[in-house]
Amino acid sequence: MTGEAPREPALETRKADELRLLSPSAARNRDPIREIFVAHMPRAGIIVEIGSGTGEHAAYIASALPDVQWLPSDPDAGSRASIDAWTHFLALRNISRARALDATQGDWTQGLPPADGVVSINMIHIAPFAAATGLIRGAGALLKPGGRLFLYGPFMRDGAHTAPSNEAFDASLKARDQAWGVRDLDREITPLAAAAGLALRAVFAMPANNFSVIFEKGAP
Repeated sequence: MTGEAPREPALETRKADELRLLSPSAARNRDPIREIFVAHMPRAGIIVEIGSGTGEHAAYIASALPDVQWLPSDPDAGSRASIDAWTHFLALRNISRARALDATQGDWTQGLPPADGVVSINMIHIAPFAAATGLIRGAGALLKPGGRLFLYGPFMRDGAHTAPSNEAFDASLKARDQAWGVRDLDREITPLAAAAGLALRAVFAMPANNFSVIFEKGAP
């Protein structure tokens, strides 16, 4: 966003092994995320990821789905370098070079092939709401009929936080940037998805008061 001071691309302190960034939260939650993803998302075809961060989730999930072609992305150059470094380090042939996609830009889907799945993990609460809007509208345009959108992170439910820790986290996000915050799955995200032709299919409670949420695109 032009004119704004640069911010760190994460809320946590990350370690680095050369270009590969290591996220403590990714290490903690990668197993339950992959379990839900593998069970409920397409096991073959093209998966587009928005806000791939360090690339650890992309590498961990794609390594379990050899028939998937994973297209990671992140607007942050250091994160893209980490994504590509993880792909090279693990010799994964089903992850493409990271793209510089920004979900707040209305044209982020240009040049991408029709997708079987779109995924965004821990992104929409640390970005302006325009990122959630752009992500969901773009997913509605990009997904094939029957394709699925996978979201992971903290959510409010029908106007209320699901735990005191999430309420405190929401306050800390807003203190850092008023445009950030825990989004309401029922009042904000699901209506956006419905407008984009995506129906809510499943909501899974996850560790640390997070949720995995799956939407599906209907027939044209």
